[in-house]
Amino acid sequence: MLWRKGGSMEIFAESLERLREEFARLPGIGRKTAERLAFHVLMASRDEAMGLALAIRDVKARIRHCSVCFNLTEDDPCRICSDTRRRRDRICVVERPRDLIALERAAGFDGLYHVLGGRVSPLEGIGPESLTLEQLVGRVRNGEVREVILATNPDVEGDATSLLVAEALAGHPVSVTRIARGIPSGASIEYVSDAILREALAGRHGMDARDPP
Repeated sequence: MLWRKGGSMEIFAESLERLREEFARLPGIGRKTAERLAFHVLMASRDEAMGLALAIRDVKARIRHCSVCFNLTEDDPCRICSDTRRRRDRICVVERPRDLIALERAAGFDGLYHVLGGRVSPLEGIGPESLTLEQLVGRVRNGEVREVILATNPDVEGDATSLLVAEALAGHPVSVTRIARGIPSGASIEYVSDAILREALAGRHGMDARDPP
């Protein structure tokens, strides 16, 4: 049976309740939505349900961070870093892989990327040591990079992170630029339209570590 009695209330069968609880752990998923998802999986064909289970298993087993840019990948280096058609003298710095995906989808950038793995946030206990900043400096020092484009989110934490990166690169023979403010203040790059992202990249400006973002 799909439910059993527990005290004075009816509850789902144990396995179905466990599935509902797991869905409810996902961001943005409330109790009712989790319940609908659980029943959808239950009523789906075995092949459809197992396809979902195998996709979850594979993404946890196969996805890792690229050892060069720290993007999510199955291959190391990732496909972007391995693409010989990409300009090697230009690196676009983003906070998270989802920002990289958004910029790549905009089809306005032909260089390489570097994923910081987050942004500076003292309130959350995230400092420079939590980011891949040292690895970025190493890429600039050891490679042929001529420009580093800072594409952090246009908010307080993103601005502070950009300033931190600019300070870390000060003294290196590289031009540090910041994407244009066509992106609304406080917005997240992953949700901005392709057209605005293209304009922001095209309109990037120089950034000095001594100046405010």
